[in-house]
Parts: sequence; C-alpha cells; structure tokens
Amino acid sequence: MQLTGESLLKVSLKISKVNEVYVKVHCEAGEAMELSEYFTFYVPGYKFMPAFRNKIWDGKIRLFDRQTHNIYAGLIPYIERFCKERDYELDVDYELRTTENFSLAEADEFVKTLNLPFAPRDYQMKAFVYAIRNQRGLLLSPTASGKSMIAYLITRYLSCKTLIIVPTISLVSQMYKDFKDYGFDSDTYCHTITAGADKVTKKPIVISTWQSIYKLPKDWFMQFDLIIGDEAHLFKAQSLTKIMTNLTDCAYRFGMTGTLDGTQTHRLVLEGLFGVVKQVTTTKELMDKNSLASLKIKALILKHSDENC
Repeated sequence: MQLTGESLLKVSLKISKVNEVYVKVHCEAGEAMELSEYFTFYVPGYKFMPAFRNKIWDGKIRLFDRQTHNIYAGLIPYIERFCKERDYELDVDYELRTTENFSLAEADEFVKTLNLPFAPRDYQMKAFVYAIRNQRGLLLSPTASGKSMIAYLITRYLSCKTLIIVPTISLVSQMYKDFKDYGFDSDTYCHTITAGADKVTKKPIVISTWQSIYKLPKDWFMQFDLIIGDEAHLFKAQSLTKIMTNLTDCAYRFGMTGTLDGTQTHRLVLEGLFGVVKQVTTTKELMDKNSLASLKIKALILKHSDENC
C-alpha cells in the first residue's frame, strides 16, 4: 500500500506472458506473499509420504513461485478472482485473452468436409467450438461420451503437429483405431509410441502413453503446436507436470477427463496446465437422450441379530 497525500492508491497487479506454460505476475512483495498463500495447498495423503515423514517437505504444493512470480497460465481466472476479492486492480496482456471467432455454423461446414461415417452429437460439436475459440481447456465429459471424436475434430481443424497423450497402451491403440473409423488415414498420418517404439517421426500426429515420453529431453517437445491429454486425471502428477512444462511453445492445450478426484489441488494443477474446466455433458444427460443405458441402483441391506453380530 502506498499513500499520496491523504489518498490511498489502489493496489495494482499486472500479468505478462512468459511462454505457453507460465505467466508472470508483476506485483510488490506483500501481494506476492498473498498470492503464494492463496495458491498453496496440502497434497492429499501428504502425512503418509516419506518426504513429509522425514521432515524434508512440509506436504504443500505451491503453484505461485515467489522468486520468479511465475504461475501456470491456465490459472489466470483464479488470479482475477483473487484480485476481485481484495478490490485490487489487474492488468492482463491482451494476447492472453484472445479467442478465435469460430461459430457453430462454421463448425458444421467444416465437419461436412470430413465425410464422417456418422454425425457428431450436439455436445461434441459444442465442445469442439469451445476448444477452437479458447485455445485451451479441461473438457469434462463422462465415459462413453465420445471424447475421441472431440479430439479428432480438434486435431483435423487445427491441422498442426499434434501430441495426443493417453495413460495406457490399450488407449493408444484405441485412439489410433477410432481415428481410422472416422475415415482418417491413420497409417499415413499417425505415429504411435509405446515402450521401445521409435520416438522420432515426420508424421503430423503422435499418439503416446505418458510413461513412454516423460523422460525425453525438452527439445523433443518443442516440435508440437497442439497437445491433447486424454483421461488426464489418470496421469501421474509429477510426470504430467514435466511433460506439460516442457511444451513451452505449444499454444493449443486440451485435457479430457471423465472425472476429477474432488481435491482442489488436483483440479488446480490440471486447470493450470490445460485451462479452466468446461463441462461437456453429464451421464444423466446421456441417459435422458438414450445415448447410454439407464442405470438402476438396488441397495441390499443385510440385517443381522445382535447375537450373530
């Protein structure tokens, strides 16, 4: 806080772009301390971790770096909320807010050029439009909702060097096959990476497990302009963070998941790396439209006598 005569000047923060992973918050030491506390959380189960038991680590994750003032770019909405709660002024570089003008009608016209064997569902189209407009996001959509179709539409429209990461080998094969089923020439344009596979390819689309690539050097990741993390909630946090922070020039970043584990830490890390959560559809909505089989739950309650108990 600064005083000019008898008037009190408002606290002002500014956000500038570092790269596609981080932004820098320009502020005084006091506000930096506040931001650090605001973005500090205990990791679930920290009390049982060896580093905490050996008193090497305090069990907390800090998303704001007080030394560099860097924070994940996907957390800008939370910084805006932080400033609003405290009546602080915030100046954000325009380039961080840019969205492409892309309408549902334009999306429909583009999809027609793909000659798909079946029309995408309405929520898939809306998720596709949202992704192109916002350039990053964490798309929340339940199992069997067709996340691979959304990934396919995004990949075909952006038509750039693409990395699609999945948590298991079976999902690598499934994504490759899904693209083929949509009428795409996967054999020509898709390269799959699992343990022992060649990591270098000239093909524009790479589909890989995170386990196969997280130890690769940063230079390898510099080739990609688009990253899609399928079933993002299943990624090991440290490995996912390493991959995503290596993608410093990757402007298009999308995570897809059917569930979040409910902890604020888990959600903020994923949103920081990919973007804010966007609910695509829900299991109930899919059931109401008969896209999924209806679910009926029967609870069996067993009652025992006190003697048997």
